[in-house]
Amino acid sequence: MARSMALTAAVLVAGAVVLSTLGSAFVAAPKAAQAPVQVPTAALSAAALVTPTMAHADDGVWIPALSAVGAGFAIGLAAIGSGVGQGIASGRCIDGISRQPEVADDLRGVLLLSLAFMESLTIYGLVIALVLLFANPLIK
Repeated sequence: MARSMALTAAVLVAGAVVLSTLGSAFVAAPKAAQAPVQVPTAALSAAALVTPTMAHADDGVWIPALSAVGAGFAIGLAAIGSGVGQGIASGRCIDGISRQPEVADDLRGVLLLSLAFMESLTIYGLVIALVLLFANPLIK
């Protein structure tokens, strides 16, 4: 018990020393805070209308770049969601077969059908990613 308390005290002292050395490395924030600026609604509406034209600035680099990011999210989220769903469904099917082996054929058929539906959602994510990358409707 004494050893545990000694180690805990040593870790706390070392943490305090690290915090004090790191704390002096950063610049303190200014003390006086300014009041938030109220932006008129008309200015926000104008900014929203101008934003699509600003995306075509610099030879239209923004839309293809953001489309690539969107394609990555589409594939990633579709693959993660489908993988988790298929894992849960397969695990539940194995549990059901182990509890009632006589209904294994019925469960296997339902499992394969549900896995096909889950995989089709992944393929939809792939199609959306391919459209964003190669047949982007946002590029004029």
